[in-house]
Amino acid sequence: MSNSTLLLALDFGGTKYAAALIRAGEQEWIARRQQSAPPGADAHTDLAIVLGLAHDLLAEHPGRLIAVGVSFGGPVDFSRGLVRLSHHVPGWENLPLRDHLQAEFGVPVSVDNDANAGALGEWRFGAGQGCSSLLYLTVSTGVGGGWVIDNRPYRGADGMAGEIGHTRVDPNGSLCVCGRRGCLEVLACGPAIARRARERLQAEPQLGAGLRRLIENDLAALNAERVSRAAAEGNELAEEVLLAAARDLGTGIGNALSLMNPQRVVLGGGVTKSGEKYWAEVRRAARANTLPEISVDIVPAALGDDAPLWGAIALAENVLLEHA
Repeated sequence: MSNSTLLLALDFGGTKYAAALIRAGEQEWIARRQQSAPPGADAHTDLAIVLGLAHDLLAEHPGRLIAVGVSFGGPVDFSRGLVRLSHHVPGWENLPLRDHLQAEFGVPVSVDNDANAGALGEWRFGAGQGCSSLLYLTVSTGVGGGWVIDNRPYRGADGMAGEIGHTRVDPNGSLCVCGRRGCLEVLACGPAIARRARERLQAEPQLGAGLRRLIENDLAALNAERVSRAAAEGNELAEEVLLAAARDLGTGIGNALSLMNPQRVVLGGGVTKSGEKYWAEVRRAARANTLPEISVDIVPAALGDDAPLWGAIALAENVLLEHA
């Protein structure tokens, strides 16, 4: 298939990187590669690893690359293709990622943050198909959000629309990476769930026997997945921690529903794999925190962890149309 025209999708995540290829006009990966972020990664590391994944794919699957779409885990100035910063990886401040990649690949490139990309991916290819408006949330290392309004991505005047993770749920809550207290992200993301469980285990050593066994009493080994597993096994402390995070997430979603009234809310990211009780509490809290006249479906991402990658494909398709 050396005559194939190819679209390349790249995803710079907080804890992992991914690259995938698709033939233009199709909806199935030719190939996909993923790699975890090494300890101490910075922007230079991120770029080197992702470019390595991309060039390996292109070498193994020859064809004519015609566009690249990029999902980035942090604020992006979409109009300039400029990464503002990463909240989790140093060295990305005001880096012109689009220009760098256009020089690398010699084709049009479009860059957006991972939540906007996830929203676009789910709207075009996944759980948002058929909706004219949706809110997409990714709940993993952080909490991000992206909007599609009237069948178009909505990024806001400064490209910062959708930053639901930095709306405040508890003004007296923990300190967030943005410098404020009680943001949704610092209450509901994966590291927040692990932190809450760790604090409970430290404060109440007589509780959480099942969770302690699961981590072999090593509090440093706590993560959201292990808290979720312990909750599923009936550990009361783990369930309380998990449902508190779900309640905070639902509260944040309810605020967004009251403001924008989308047709659908789509939730993706690793934390959203925490079971039916978690989902029930998210939905309950969201509906309790918005107007009774607002009716909305809150559903899992159909594309799973690949929603931002499929959004990157949609970005690549869109930038091709702009250059046609």
